[in-house]
Amino acid sequence: MNYKRQVAKYLLSDFLSAGASWTLFFVFRKVYIESNKFGYPIPVELNDSYFLGLVLLPLLWLLLYYALGYYKDVYRKSRLSELGQTIGTTFIGVLLIFFALILDDTIKVYTNYYLSFLVLFGLHFILTYIPRVIFTTTSAHKIHKRIIGFPTILLGSDKKAIELYEEMESQPKSTGNKFIGFINVREYKQYLMAKHIPHLGNLDDIHRIIQENEVTEIIIAIESHEHELLKKIINRLESGKLVVKVIPDMYDILTGMVKMTTIIETPLIQISHDLMPTWEESLKRIMDVVLAIIALLILLPGLLVLALGVKLSSPGPIFYSHERIGRYGKPFIIYKFRSMVRNAEANGPALSSVSDSRITRFGLFMRKMRFDEIPQFYNVLIGDMSLVGPRPERQFFIDQIVKQAPHFHHLQKVRPGITSWGQVKFGYASNVDEMIQRLKYDILYIENMSLLVDFKIMIYTIKTVLQGSGK
Repeated sequence: MNYKRQVAKYLLSDFLSAGASWTLFFVFRKVYIESNKFGYPIPVELNDSYFLGLVLLPLLWLLLYYALGYYKDVYRKSRLSELGQTIGTTFIGVLLIFFALILDDTIKVYTNYYLSFLVLFGLHFILTYIPRVIFTTTSAHKIHKRIIGFPTILLGSDKKAIELYEEMESQPKSTGNKFIGFINVREYKQYLMAKHIPHLGNLDDIHRIIQENEVTEIIIAIESHEHELLKKIINRLESGKLVVKVIPDMYDILTGMVKMTTIIETPLIQISHDLMPTWEESLKRIMDVVLAIIALLILLPGLLVLALGVKLSSPGPIFYSHERIGRYGKPFIIYKFRSMVRNAEANGPALSSVSDSRITRFGLFMRKMRFDEIPQFYNVLIGDMSLVGPRPERQFFIDQIVKQAPHFHHLQKVRPGITSWGQVKFGYASNVDEMIQRLKYDILYIENMSLLVDFKIMIYTIKTVLQGSGK
């Protein structure tokens, strides 16, 4: 599966459809609305207003689709839900265009407003939906015929795993799962599942196996006597961008936890990784980019002053950079103003404290004011970080944290942030125990994520900066 190429198809199609619908609507306004208004035929002349709309409107449509999550999981689309989604987004977009561009038109009769709205809606919907449904139908056909599929691992090795595998493989229409192998959760001399698909390793190898095989989906099919391991398994899988499904028992079905999405799929519980509605998650990212650009432009003079202060305070580079672990466990390079002496970690990674002799006097000032974090707006801009999110840690300390708090992996479901609830409530951590104490605030944050919570955290962060009360 080539996700980027599939998204590019939808993007190009939506862009051209938006341009074509605007062109046809422009012609309709000249030929019918304006001619009817003035009482004589109006020639169709492509003026500046037309070309401006031809450039801007398709881009605004793409932004609307992105914000509403249309380009997410392009291979898992339902044609019926796509119909409803296209109708809904078209109505919203046309309504915005109507009030922004059409309502000021002078017309002969009031009903022309309704006609203009319906024509634009009809043109845009038809031209947009037809290519979409062709792409979606083609992909669905290939999935059902097992031509393409999602690389899937079966987590389990005994009777339930075999029953699930045989049921899914015997279905006349595939659900899209291409089983590449199985992982055992307990050690046995022999694995019944090995007769059907390859044995890839055990639970300790899961991250390596996922990465090497580019796995996108995991189905947990463990036995009843292995259920005490479920929490451990879920903690292991939280840090990855995976679709995780579990075989339900009758209690899960009776309590309504199992939701039927299609009539051909085996009933499974999908463990959701969506912490925010798609539109809110998209808006959070847009807000990150816009505010990061504004911050870098406004703070540019201050950046030059801080850079000079770092250079004069002690020998060494102005910026300090090293590897941290981001969303889905992906490493990235974080940037800061250097607040310590050169080669402060020559003997290995070490957390700092208030009385740390490695921190320069100017570095101490920057830390109290959080000024050393300003270069991370660049990390936000390129998508490694967010304005608000759990602080990113180094793998060296993560390995120590998860020994005591395996649920740390939940934090890797979101982008790390410049500031966080844990940072506001607790401040910098000087040892692993303090990191674990701070962890509860960050867990609470990701379970209650919203733009409102982000705004509150940013306000408290600004207050900390102004008061110089950072720890």
